[in-house]
Amino acid sequence: MSAPLRLVLFDVDGTLVDSQGAIVSAMTASFQAQSLPVPSRNAILSIVGLSLPHAMARLASDQSDLVQNALVDGYKQAYHAQRLEQGAASSPLYPGAREVIQALHDMPEVLLGVATGKSKRGLDALLEAHGLEQYFITRQVADHHPSKPHPSMIETALAETGVGAAHSVMVGDTSFDMEMAAAAQVAGIGVSWGYHDRSALSAAQYVIESFEELPVTLANIWD
Repeated sequence: MSAPLRLVLFDVDGTLVDSQGAIVSAMTASFQAQSLPVPSRNAILSIVGLSLPHAMARLASDQSDLVQNALVDGYKQAYHAQRLEQGAASSPLYPGAREVIQALHDMPEVLLGVATGKSKRGLDALLEAHGLEQYFITRQVADHHPSKPHPSMIETALAETGVGAAHSVMVGDTSFDMEMAAAAQVAGIGVSWGYHDRSALSAAQYVIESFEELPVTLANIWD
């Protein structure tokens, strides 16, 4: 009897790629364009994973909706300009990411997907820059869903692939990812190398220290 299909969903920023330099730079440019004090690096990294309007609502909670919207637009423009200038170098893959993605992709029963606070344009450009377009069968982005930790992204990925929650996992670096996984009733695997402190990953079933640990952790969950 063939093995049941499995689904591994990845967050992107802070999980697959180290985009903190690009994020902090674009956020800095956005706030400076509005003549506002720039939030601290820690404050900026704390909102990674949220959809942009939610992120700005936290970072500029004392500003009007009009100003928050201008900050969102400014961020998008700055990030896009950076990506055009630097390409893949603006968001390098974490060590081991490509190799593990390839190894999982080579397993016929394993499907791969993405659940990210990025826009579709941003995700497509990133995957193209790294030559990863062919790996992810389902791509859930901020354009089409409520912000994490709402479970909509995972629920849609399950519906698209036909894989049950019991055979699916969410891999991410933030509390938003792990809370989203819990809300969708799928296993959450936290990664220690991202933008939220390990202590924020309390909703995760497992926390791994390197990409190389992921296949063994998946086997532990699914055996």
